[in-house]
Amino acid sequence: MKTEYDFSQAKRGAVIPQTGKTRIMIYIDEDVLEAFRERGDSAGKGYQTIMNEALREYLNKVKPSLDEETLRRVIQEELLVLSKH
Repeated sequence: MKTEYDFSQAKRGAVIPQTGKTRIMIYIDEDVLEAFRERGDSAGKGYQTIMNEALREYLNKVKPSLDEETLRRVIQEELLVLSKH
């Protein structure tokens, strides 16, 4: 153990921000909350983790995909712009 410690760069515990997560307050229907609590219990996880996973899964499903038609249109637009220069 050191005889002296340098706390000049120290931060208090409550000041240190959590990275990657944000605390929010939302209203959830009781039956929805209960369903997530049950799923969390059966999976051995917290209900908030299960809710986060469900939201992430939903966002990944509804993410617009780049189809061939869209890709061709974008390439044609870019080629048109380049040909004018």
